[in-house]
Amino acid sequence: MELHQKLAQKLAERAAQGNLRRLHTTAGLIDFCSNDYLGLARSSQLRTLIHKEEENYNDLPLGATGSRLLSGNHRLFEELERFIARFHRAEAALLFNSGYTANVGLLSALPQRGDTVFYDEASHASMKDGLRLSFAKSYSFRHNSVEDLRHKLKRASGQIFVLVESVYSMDGDLAPLPELAQLCKEQGAALIVDEAHAVGLYGDQGEGLVAALGLEEDVFARVMTYGKAMGCHGAAVVGPQVLRDFLVNYSRAFIYTTGLPTHALVALKCAYSLLPQLSAARQKVKQLAQSLSARLNQLHGVRCTPGNSVICSVFLPEPGQLKPLAAALQNEGFDVRPVMAPTVPQGTERLRVIVHAFNTEEEIEGLVQAIAKGT
Repeated sequence: MELHQKLAQKLAERAAQGNLRRLHTTAGLIDFCSNDYLGLARSSQLRTLIHKEEENYNDLPLGATGSRLLSGNHRLFEELERFIARFHRAEAALLFNSGYTANVGLLSALPQRGDTVFYDEASHASMKDGLRLSFAKSYSFRHNSVEDLRHKLKRASGQIFVLVESVYSMDGDLAPLPELAQLCKEQGAALIVDEAHAVGLYGDQGEGLVAALGLEEDVFARVMTYGKAMGCHGAAVVGPQVLRDFLVNYSRAFIYTTGLPTHALVALKCAYSLLPQLSAARQKVKQLAQSLSARLNQLHGVRCTPGNSVICSVFLPEPGQLKPLAAALQNEGFDVRPVMAPTVPQGTERLRVIVHAFNTEEEIEGLVQAIAKGT
């Protein structure tokens, strides 16, 4: 069988399972889908700030021109990384080109042969992919189960690493960070926290959930991703200076890639400058999410994850109902998407509804009514 036939067969198999992925555009719909939690990606204020701030860096090239270890490093990288470290109350920060790249670059380099890594089973695919490139042994533990982690730590050898997300991307639930930090301290384990869905939303200035809980000294490394509440692109690993130096020397995802373009760095600098001003937006979006979760849980045959984050997963009795319901919601003007296996485990398919600071109570009520009508 020729290669193109093999590829077509694999696609046909996925289509037969009802899980074939396709690219779509949904302009004009009410956004309950994107990760633009605070509306910064569409902010005219941020756009104006970026245009003005770019004038201060006209001496820099548009693109980085190479990897940062060759021609790609310049003063804005250094300025921004120092600012990011101060903002998140860490010694140092290192920018990566995306959250995926940051996780792969960190986890493929840091755990060494003979070390042991334990990761929450609900951890993002980028964390698992990074571990596949590592020479360390790795084991999953039950989602948010400190006791299961405690039990599995007995099989550890070498340096121990524990990997979690502060806010999980599918159910929107929060990791038990204080309990995890205490266990890691008892066991001499290094705790690594992906803050992709927390940065911008938690903390007095949006520093993330780790800082909001005062756990900066108890977490070895944090990954801050900028394509969500920050409305930009890229990511940073924050932690001790020795970790930054180590990654500059050993992280292949950092060493062998061209640095971020100047515009992306300026956008990040400006987005960070706005975060402290957005406390009202942070409060509003959480209130809207709580309202949505409470109303959906009152519907017959509908179960929604608790509204303690802006991510609400909506479960129906039969997974086969999800795609028709999503299509019906889009016809009603609401951009809501189903999340199917293999993105989530078989049997946990759901509608993933994202609430934003720019959504309104009227839009929440309209979405609830549309879901009730469609079920």
